[in-house]
Amino acid sequence: MATSDLILLLTATLTALIGGLFYAFSCAVNPGLGKLSDEKYLAAMQSINREILNMFFLASFMGTLLLLPISSWFAYEAGSMERFWLLLSGTFVYAIGVFGLTMFGNVPLNQSLDRFNLSLASPEQMAMQRKQFEIPWNRFHRIRTIASVLAVVLVLAACLW
Repeated sequence: MATSDLILLLTATLTALIGGLFYAFSCAVNPGLGKLSDEKYLAAMQSINREILNMFFLASFMGTLLLLPISSWFAYEAGSMERFWLLLSGTFVYAIGVFGLTMFGNVPLNQSLDRFNLSLASPEQMAMQRKQFEIPWNRFHRIRTIASVLAVVLVLAACLW
């Protein structure tokens, strides 16, 4: 197996892992969390946001951002223009719709929530914090989920080309 094929396989795997993570959040985690009281919701999201910053998530999240353009370049060098355009499209979808939206949408909300002290907050403050966090966070998350699934489709199409 050529190096370019191994890189493409790893690219597809990491892209699918991120897409699957965001899809699972959309289908199960967010609806489940949405049923919690304000205090429990905020505490759960604080905990999740802290725990997601681990080696496995960061390797797949950042690895996808790195490997997509590398795979695109290999396809271009090989003269496989259909594969190149699919992978380049996947690169832009991921870089803007997943990575960019996460860094400039979800992460600032996560950081703001992390600074919120639940033990000192009144029920009214918790309700306000939840409203300020949950609505935009879920909106950004839905967009990045769609983008991540689209990136997976583009990479898989490139693999099949």
